[in-house]
This record gives sequence, C-alpha cells and structure tokens, in this order.
Amino acid sequence: MGRLIAALVSGLIFGIGLALAGMLNPAKVVGFLDIFGVWDPSLALVMVGGIAVNLIGLRFVLKRPTPVLCDRFYLPTASAIDRPLIVGSLIFGIGWGLAGLCPGPVISSLTLNPEGMVPFLAVLIAGLVFGRWLAPKLA
Repeated sequence: MGRLIAALVSGLIFGIGLALAGMLNPAKVVGFLDIFGVWDPSLALVMVGGIAVNLIGLRFVLKRPTPVLCDRFYLPTASAIDRPLIVGSLIFGIGWGLAGLCPGPVISSLTLNPEGMVPFLAVLIAGLVFGRWLAPKLA
C-alpha cells in the first residue's frame, strides 16, 4: 500500500509541475523545438530544473543501503549506445516534435482534455506494444 501511495503522490507532484510549467500545452513544446522560428527556451529551464532536483535527490537516496519501499535499487545496467537506443530515440523525438507531447503530459492532460487525449493515449499504448515487439528485432 505504501508503494501505491508513494507512486500517486509522485505522479501528482509531477503532474502539477508539468501544469505549472506550461508543459501540458503542445504549442510550448513545439515552440522549444522550433529553433529556426520563434524559439521558446522555457522547456530547457524545466529540463535543467528536473535534472538538478534529480542529481541532488539521487545523492541522498543512494547513500541508503536499500530504498524505503523496496528490497533493492533497480538502477540501469546498460551503457551501450546501440541501434535500438538510436532508433527508439529518433522515433520518440519525431513523435514528440509532431505532437508536442510526451507520455507524462499526455497522462496529466487526461484531466484537462480527455476527448483529445484518450485517442492519443491509445496510439501511445499501441506504439509501446509495437516497440516491445520491434526491439528484439533491432538488437
């Protein structure tokens, strides 16, 4: 039960942060990606803020022998830059640039615009399923 509550609180904080920063507005994201037009650098500030909080928090968390709500840390082990990473990054970037939203804001936007986000979420889930099928073939 504690893990579920922690996940809900974390998601709520993340969603509120996205909303306050204006990241639920696809035009804001597209404005950041429009480096040859009217460039909006505000997304870079959101990214830097997220990285800073993560770096500081990670220093404290990893000093513990185990996480508070789990038996061990699940840290990434892969460090190779391989074909699946490159292809997946390109596809994600193209989708992000075309739609102006990535998965976090889509989930948060469900509360503000369910009619527009439910179809997007369905396609996003289909893409995840297809990607899981495609990944071994690219490796």
